[in-house]
Amino acid sequence: MCTCVALLMCVILSNWVNYFLEERKPLCNMTYEDYENYSYFYYPSEEDESPQSSLSIAHIISLFFYSVAFLLGVPGNAIVIWFMGFKWDKSVSTLWFLNLAIADFIFVLFLPLYITYVAMGFHWPFGKWLCKMNSFIALLNMFASVFFLTFISLDRYIRLVHPVFSYKYRTVKNTLLLSGVIWMSAAIIGGPALYFRDTATGLNNVTVCFNNFHVYDRELILLTHHILIWVRLAFGYLFPLVTMVICYSLLIVKVKRRTVLTSSRLFWTITAVIVAFFVCWTPYHIFSIVELNAHHDENLHDLLQDGIPLSTGLGFINSCLNPILYVLISKKFQSQVKSTVSEVLKLALWEVSRSGTVSEQLWSSDSAPVHYSETAQ
Repeated sequence: MCTCVALLMCVILSNWVNYFLEERKPLCNMTYEDYENYSYFYYPSEEDESPQSSLSIAHIISLFFYSVAFLLGVPGNAIVIWFMGFKWDKSVSTLWFLNLAIADFIFVLFLPLYITYVAMGFHWPFGKWLCKMNSFIALLNMFASVFFLTFISLDRYIRLVHPVFSYKYRTVKNTLLLSGVIWMSAAIIGGPALYFRDTATGLNNVTVCFNNFHVYDRELILLTHHILIWVRLAFGYLFPLVTMVICYSLLIVKVKRRTVLTSSRLFWTITAVIVAFFVCWTPYHIFSIVELNAHHDENLHDLLQDGIPLSTGLGFINSCLNPILYVLISKKFQSQVKSTVSEVLKLALWEVSRSGTVSEQLWSSDSAPVHYSETAQ
């Protein structure tokens, strides 16, 4: 990983030097063929009357995915953050789930920007710096979420299968240190977005937010793109997927042998977690690899214009499934939520009944007839 990161930094430095030494082509004058990378990018044709008229069925479905991820992910992860961060005592498990929920929460919180982008026919009205920041935050929290999923699987395996090692090294302090390393790693992987993301205004005054790899060196463009994609694939998909499969497989075997668990609850929970991760993230990385071939085959552009937003939407869905699969199915969490909701409802009903009683008393006192004494008359 260090070698890949070092190579990537060299590429970025080279791009930065070329940025000042060479006169770059104005983005507003660039043609369709000038864009060498099409991530999150759709360029309308001259025949399109408006950007919105060019939306395909795949784009509409992707908008549905984004909306579902936002509507379910924000409250779901917020509930987890509330309980793990403010209600429960700090432990190794709560810290893992707290960080996972924070990553997913920030991830889905910025979805309205991308929903607007797609709904407006891939027109970005928010400016270049928000284009950079939105892409960086999305990548940062996306990979932080994936990494925390991976370490949660490792933590579960170590806690149940290696109790001695767990008792010695599974501490809150070590968990905090590992959490910091995870956030830093995710920031390194997402960092190039701050440099490469750019905006350009083209046909029909449509502004796109895309990866600008242009330094008039095709080999450097291809090298940069390949490094970014393969680093993301290796550390954001293959490593987490293999780790989860191995850890959970060994965990099921060990638990079954020791007859610690008599029900199939653990098995189905683990299966759901792996399947959800595989289904949500596999299309995203497949289209990322296909995108590499777009440099040599223009016929892939139509496929990518539909496939990338759709596969990205599936990836977003994983962020609203995480609190459901990992926390909300927990009996302890369910009991805590029920008790809290019950307390809130009781308090609300008590206040309503109390306010109603006071109102009745005031009304009765106002409407009661006044009796004057004879002496007063």
